[in-house]
Amino acid sequence: MAESAGAKAHPAEKLGYLGLGLMGAPMTWRLLAAGFDVAIWNRSAAKAAPLVEAGAKRAASPRDVLTSASIVFMCLTDAAAVEDVIFGPEGLSAVAGAGKLVVDFSSIHPDAARDIAARLKAANGMGWIDAPVSGGTKGAEEGTLAVMAGGDATDIERVRPYVLAMARRLTHMGPIGAGQTTKLCNQVIVGCAMAVLAEATRLAVNAGIDAGRLPEALAGGFADSIPLQLFVPRMVQGIHSPPLGHIATMMKDLDTIADVAHATSTPVPMASLAGQLFRLASASRGADADALEIYKLSAPKG
Repeated sequence: MAESAGAKAHPAEKLGYLGLGLMGAPMTWRLLAAGFDVAIWNRSAAKAAPLVEAGAKRAASPRDVLTSASIVFMCLTDAAAVEDVIFGPEGLSAVAGAGKLVVDFSSIHPDAARDIAARLKAANGMGWIDAPVSGGTKGAEEGTLAVMAGGDATDIERVRPYVLAMARRLTHMGPIGAGQTTKLCNQVIVGCAMAVLAEATRLAVNAGIDAGRLPEALAGGFADSIPLQLFVPRMVQGIHSPPLGHIATMMKDLDTIADVAHATSTPVPMASLAGQLFRLASASRGADADALEIYKLSAPKG
């Protein structure tokens, strides 16, 4: 309830959202449910239709979103998609942006975030917050996401009421790029957890015990965690639609971790192994498969 009160403190802000995929669509639904004025754009127009019916304003291009919004949120696949939406012919950089902000929920390389932010600022004066999220599609639907942000402190506070309509927590981690670095730390933990939980679940199945009861049996102990409670039942029951996340996305993040680790002389043996396991999963299950299908790597033949 306090979040709604905070959001109403800035009634003049109009919002935009670019990218209506697994995360962007439910996050936009939450903005609309909170009563905000939201202009939307998606490369595939069909995905925008239900949101338009719910009150969102369809825009023909990213630049058209910016003409009507002072804060533009976006959640895109990778840095190439972010580049296109910002600097393409119909991108945000093509119109005046002074006094306006981009809040990028995408997960990209910290160096890419800093570079894109600087180039956009030079092009049209628009500010940047890198704000990757954790919590998956379930968190996006329920508004329980954790958001880790990099940018100017004043800008963070300006967007906080709107972000908290979509998330449970927004933490300012430092200057531009700090949010992306924090997300990489998150992905070290999540990527390794998926691999380890797949291993533990397969051990339970092969040893003849009910793997579906592991979350109950381990609840409250040192092995308990949100990933244990969420991932193991989906692995055991073969629930992969809708996916919690794609194998390709996890591979992208783990590859970025390896790059940043190399640049900072940081040993990451566990994350490196997880990256190789997800590469095997991609070859076996397909890059667009649910990341939890890593469990199927160890399935017995026949």
